[in-house]
Amino acid sequence: MIKNCPDILKKIVKTKFKELKSKNYTIEELEDFISKNQSALDFESALKDSKLAVISEIKKASPSAGIINKYFQPDKIADSYMKGNANAVSILTDKEYFKGSIEYIKQLREIIKVPILRKDFIIDEYQIYEARAYGADTFLLIAAILTTEELYNFITLGRSMGMEPLVESHNEEELKKSIDAGTKIFGINNRNLHTFEVDLNTSIELYNLIPHNAVKVAESGIKNTKDASYLRNTGYDAVLIGESLMRCGHNSISDMVIKFKNA
Repeated sequence: MIKNCPDILKKIVKTKFKELKSKNYTIEELEDFISKNQSALDFESALKDSKLAVISEIKKASPSAGIINKYFQPDKIADSYMKGNANAVSILTDKEYFKGSIEYIKQLREIIKVPILRKDFIIDEYQIYEARAYGADTFLLIAAILTTEELYNFITLGRSMGMEPLVESHNEEELKKSIDAGTKIFGINNRNLHTFEVDLNTSIELYNLIPHNAVKVAESGIKNTKDASYLRNTGYDAVLIGESLMRCGHNSISDMVIKFKNA
């Protein structure tokens, strides 16, 4: 485990190692599924497609917020995101802590016409093959739980399957690792995982350290269009929004996505 890794991440990664002991398929079987899939959609280009791209997230729960949406209906949420012209959709696939499932990717692939990001705690190449086999176009890597070498290897593996990952950092040390690993899409998470507090200034403070030509994504704590506009004016290409959309009700989701895109 990486030094100074927050306790919550240590706990989740420990669970993830246990889960990976019982795999549903071999790598060879996953590769066979992948060979029959359509090519991955271009996540990087999708985030450059508007003045502020929105990655809308399908998330039932989180360790910090508990159950976010009691009337969780992934198909209706996905449909609303499409009506709101979301640039990409992030799907939580962690079962234990976020009440997600990788099956959601397969179930929603016909509804979602934009890149799907598998959001999970990737610690093994198996999960990357699994993401592509189930129909994801990209995946999240968390610098806090991976070494620079692991980041590089997972990024390289993803690219071999046409997937450019979103690499998430919470601080300068993690950002440096991401840069050294050759990241092209940088996510800055505004949540302090030691305290669970959210501060948009994290994105502001780290912005100038991200390579100029890279795609920049702000994550966590983006509650309204004022926050989104603030980040867009700073220079961010995209925002990843989950909780704010999950709490606004099915009838309002499409309008909210549109408002964030036009912030």
